[in-house]
Amino acid sequence: VDQSELKMELGFEKYGCSHYQRRCRIVAPCCNEIFDCRHCHNDAKNALSVDPLKRHDVPRHKVRKIICSLCDTEQDVQQICINCGVCMGNYFCPECNFFDDDVSKKQYHCDKCGICRTGGKENFFHCDRCECCYSILLKDSHICVERAMHHNCPVCFEYLFDTMSDVTVLSCGHTIHLDCVKDMERHFQ
Repeated sequence: VDQSELKMELGFEKYGCSHYQRRCRIVAPCCNEIFDCRHCHNDAKNALSVDPLKRHDVPRHKVRKIICSLCDTEQDVQQICINCGVCMGNYFCPECNFFDDDVSKKQYHCDKCGICRTGGKENFFHCDRCECCYSILLKDSHICVERAMHHNCPVCFEYLFDTMSDVTVLSCGHTIHLDCVKDMERHFQ
């Protein structure tokens, strides 16, 4: 193993947050504060204790600065630290400014969705009418509902399009969190 390979793996799975394992933090362009990831920012900035007029989400595509978790160097968004040479995330998407060391999620960027998805590009297709990615198993059998995932889950009210939870498609073509459907079934709804 050469030195560059050791640097690339330095700190692997020792940094990050509950959402992602990675070796950088983001500087949120909306409030100029430092967070482990956009979800950490959004959780903090949208908490019930925050003045409703000050609540906001980080505009993920506008993140321009990151901070290396190993050497604390602030720098432009990039996969390799300009100071210590560490890889900030084994998966890196320059369009979404997204880093993650857990590549077992099979992340991929969908240009039409404009965000990174999980599950492997080979297992999904983008439906232009629904404006979202679905399992390849549904390619010829799903009922199109325009902008099907561009709404909140009818049970928990989380926005479905960029949720981190699994989403399922009902026989009518509408979408809902898989766990929410299971909870409803458990309660005979």
